[in-house]
Amino acid sequence: MKHHTSYLTVTTSKQKEMLNITPAVSEALAKSGIREGLCLVNSMHITSSVFINDDEGGLHSDFMDWLESLAPYDRKKYRHNLTGEDNADAHLKRTVMGREVVVAVTAGKLDFGPWEQIFYGEFDGRRPKKVLIKIIGE
Repeated sequence: MKHHTSYLTVTTSKQKEMLNITPAVSEALAKSGIREGLCLVNSMHITSSVFINDDEGGLHSDFMDWLESLAPYDRKKYRHNLTGEDNADAHLKRTVMGREVVVAVTAGKLDFGPWEQIFYGEFDGRRPKKVLIKIIGE
């Protein structure tokens, strides 16, 4: 079995943002030479997420609004922020949206359903963060 590891560095321009990283993952897959297998895409930071959904701006705004209603930014609301941090809401948002995705690789391509794309969700941004892309197969 072959394997390939790539790292994507993401720096968002906003504190909270969603970015389509499908092209970068597809590029890593092409470099791997793997035709059949699995592709893991994992956020390596506890205030960001990787998830699969539709690439539609209204939906992304809905996600951000919904997450903000679940875990609003508030420096005084969370015990975690008593440590000097102010990002407890970002940790909670990450937990809801998830840490990673696994996508089947078929005939050298990411094997998605209709409309599916891979997204990086940033909830405490404006600094470089890493995403792991690990591909295994033949």
